[in-house]
Amino acid sequence: MGKVTGFLELAREEEQYEAPQLRKKHYREFVMHLSDDAAKKQGARCMDCGIPFCNNGCPVNNIIPDWNDLVYRGNYREALDVLHSTNNFPEFTGRICPAPCEAACTLNINDDAVGIKSIEHFIIDKGWDSGWVKPQPAQQKTGKTVAVVGAGPAGMAAAQQLARAGHAVTVFEKNDRIGGLLRYGIPDFKMEKHLIDRRVEQMQAEGVAFRTGVLVADKIDALDPRITNLAREVIAPPQLLADFDAVVISGGAEQPRDLPVPGRELGGIHFAMEFLPLQNRVNAGDKLKDQILATGKNVVVIGGGDTGSDCVGTSNRHEAKSVAQFELLPQPPEHENKPLVWPYWPTKLRTSSSHEEGCERDWSVATKRFEGKNGKVEKLVACRLEWKDSKMSEVPNSEFEMKADLVLLAMGFVSPIQAVVDAFGVERDQRQNAKAATEGDKAYKTNVAKVFAAGDMRRGQSLVVWAIREGRQCARAVDEFLMGASDLPR
Repeated sequence: MGKVTGFLELAREEEQYEAPQLRKKHYREFVMHLSDDAAKKQGARCMDCGIPFCNNGCPVNNIIPDWNDLVYRGNYREALDVLHSTNNFPEFTGRICPAPCEAACTLNINDDAVGIKSIEHFIIDKGWDSGWVKPQPAQQKTGKTVAVVGAGPAGMAAAQQLARAGHAVTVFEKNDRIGGLLRYGIPDFKMEKHLIDRRVEQMQAEGVAFRTGVLVADKIDALDPRITNLAREVIAPPQLLADFDAVVISGGAEQPRDLPVPGRELGGIHFAMEFLPLQNRVNAGDKLKDQILATGKNVVVIGGGDTGSDCVGTSNRHEAKSVAQFELLPQPPEHENKPLVWPYWPTKLRTSSSHEEGCERDWSVATKRFEGKNGKVEKLVACRLEWKDSKMSEVPNSEFEMKADLVLLAMGFVSPIQAVVDAFGVERDQRQNAKAATEGDKAYKTNVAKVFAAGDMRRGQSLVVWAIREGRQCARAVDEFLMGASDLPR
């Protein structure tokens, strides 16, 4: 694959970023995709390694060596077709996926993996710029109808695949726009939202109908007002089951992990997903009365993952006075133990573009309480932790205080909204996700007839690329259920 000696002759080349001081002044994307010449050279580095571990490292099993070779040879249109054969939305993953494929790359043994993500980014942008991405409507209609509840990447992938199989698909979304956390979780500076809009247009041309502002649930009083207030219309699950031949629930994992410590009720303490969507709405042109702003404030982000990093980047663009990020776990090593973990995803220190823009980071820190005046948070009291045999204990006399005018809780998501799962009567697993297998004749089927589950609602909090995989596989399961057999790829 690629040039036989390419990996020996050519160095890995990273995509270029706009300088931190410039990009902090706007919310646009700041990563430039590779030039044609650079992409060819990076594709040439893909070695004929015999067993392409990258394929299995990628949740959608992208056929990476093939499109690397095609890019090296300048066959961009064919490379796009190979890329699309396993991934409905490579412009999403090419921007925001952490690239487990690169961790699995054989060259990564030398810490010099093929730049797979940058090549994927190049291929799909080249495809859109060249006008090669077209609607693919089904040649024949089946007369079957499918409802997809939730328009995140899992729901979008399932809907597109089912529409291409000839089914009449309607997607129901409680928000006013399509995309789920792609739309109202991931900041625009990581992925601009016109990328979602043009895929929606493609899917509409393929026959997918979208109904936004529609909440599928019953017992509305059991739901958080922040959810119910989004919807203009409510549909009870029995109505969907009566109107459609199959229903896919793909509403994501939206229940955030809370921090039940003294002072939690103080003003100025918010979940990350109360903070991030508001800026995305402002960027989209919405007028908001009560946007949560970090401007001029001492911001503390609790949680060291990607969502916490997004809070850091957004706070910097708000021109926060200071930004700090705490993590409960110990600081990971700068370099993983390759012989021990390759080709699996390693635990190591990761510094995001948002961190590079300005952030004080700390590890093995636990928040003990919040303190403030007049109902507003002013500081947090934390302590150092000691970890032994995966168990944590407080370091004696390690308590310290930190100014905090705005605290953002970014500690992950524990489950789907339970009232939504319960409304369908779907059985839950031990983690309170919708229970469904992924293999065999019960793949993605819940205990309720005609109801399938996919994405974070089924597997729990995960990556966009896993959501796309689940949506595609669920679509095949639904197609088999409706038609007795399926030609959709799994």
